[in-house]
Amino acid sequence: MNEHAVLALSPRRTSTGELLASAAARRGMRVEVLPAGGGAGSPGPWGSGDVHYYGGPLFAAGVVEELGLGLLEPADGWLASLPRAYTLRRVVEATLGEARRLTRPAFVKPPSDKSFPAAVRADGGRLPSGGSAPPDDTPVLISEVVTWEAEFRLFVLDGEVRAGAQYATFGRLDAAPLDGHRHRAAVLDFAAGLLAARGDTLPSAVVVDVGLVTASEPGGAEGWAVVEANMAWFSACYAADPDGALDVVLRSAGPRARLTARDRRFDRGRRPVPRPGR
Repeated sequence: MNEHAVLALSPRRTSTGELLASAAARRGMRVEVLPAGGGAGSPGPWGSGDVHYYGGPLFAAGVVEELGLGLLEPADGWLASLPRAYTLRRVVEATLGEARRLTRPAFVKPPSDKSFPAAVRADGGRLPSGGSAPPDDTPVLISEVVTWEAEFRLFVLDGEVRAGAQYATFGRLDAAPLDGHRHRAAVLDFAAGLLAARGDTLPSAVVVDVGLVTASEPGGAEGWAVVEANMAWFSACYAADPDGALDVVLRSAGPRARLTARDRRFDRGRRPVPRPGR
């Protein structure tokens, strides 16, 4: 890494941003909070340093070209492409318009952005509609409803888990370090198998959430499964080691000119990020 590397933060203050900033400062990196109006500020504020980013995708869309960022993001349909052995539920890639026609309970979420809240809906009529709601052609993932006993966030770099933490139990926020956790070995074993089999379908730096599914009815699914995958540069670290998480964040959002051939297909930096309601 360039000795004058910069960690650029979006103007929205978050606890993860502060933890990553402290970890970056300990490495001798410069930390800058980008101006709220968008753009990186005056010309040439970064000197010769490589610029890395942590923050939201909507803000990133306004600075990605100026900062020369390559933003690594899993493909929208990655979760839906996994064999059921890794998901323990049916997951399909669809549009919000199709989801709005559902007549059964389902978990519906945007693949990566936060254009509307991810949640279990009793039917498609409970999804946002009208006014500033996202349009019908917005990509979504539709999943069968399962019960997650515990969920864990893993920061992955080159197929290796660099940091991790529990973030929820039975759907409620419950952050705890992965180190020392009673499920640590099981989490890492499941992740190792997943990454060995499907790691080539993910960016080299990514966040993968996994969890323990508990049977909510006789004969229901039970075991370890993938919750989702997300961009590391927009993921909370919860109780994960911020130094390990920073390793992944820096690769996930850094100089586009340094992207490897493997990662170029995951670069979303040039893709327009739609704003809600547009």
